[in-house]
Amino acid sequence: MPYFNFGYFKLKTNRKVKPMSISKKIIAWQKGKEFYDGSRQNGYGGFKYDGRWLKILPKIIKRYKLNSSSRVLEIGCKKGFLINDLRKLIPGITCYGVEDHEYPIKNCKKEVRKYLKYSNFTNLPFRNNSFDCILALSSIYTYNFGDLVKILGEINRVSKSNKNLVTVASYNDMKDLKKLLEWTSLSTVILKRKEWNDLFKKTKYRGDYFFTDAKVLGL
Repeated sequence: MPYFNFGYFKLKTNRKVKPMSISKKIIAWQKGKEFYDGSRQNGYGGFKYDGRWLKILPKIIKRYKLNSSSRVLEIGCKKGFLINDLRKLIPGITCYGVEDHEYPIKNCKKEVRKYLKYSNFTNLPFRNNSFDCILALSSIYTYNFGDLVKILGEINRVSKSNKNLVTVASYNDMKDLKKLLEWTSLSTVILKRKEWNDLFKKTKYRGDYFFTDAKVLGL
């Protein structure tokens, strides 16, 4: 299970906001319009397409040897921006996305609407060994520990191989943890790197991982 830095967090994005209040977290957890397209204090502050994945995906495509015959699943696809750009880069590729709340699907890019499914991540609506590659970027951290174990099992179930990538929240010391807890609105499982590696081993997760921490986020 190799560590894979795919370059997403090198983007120059201002992530420093005031600590999330309980009222703001309640709004964020509704995962609706206010979270995606409302105030920055409630979430993304405007989740709009900017073509960023066109620059990031080539590294992922190369690592997992994706081509027009590949089948890819994104867990936590939001408005389908990654899927949209992957289809641009590899015409003919089969891509699906699952999202566990309706607002982003209803407000996704129309070009990918038919490829997005509403589903809980702990019970993916696909058969065993359905995909050549599974991506779960900035998504599975919102589930509790028990459900996260189930999600890793689901990734193993629907994946044909170890060509998978998950991003997870991590910290090195209590100072880093404090920064993450003040910043995040949705993170429920934040572990030290060794603990994540132990979890991957215990769940027999097959694939790559990337640690999102305070330093990576520029907090």
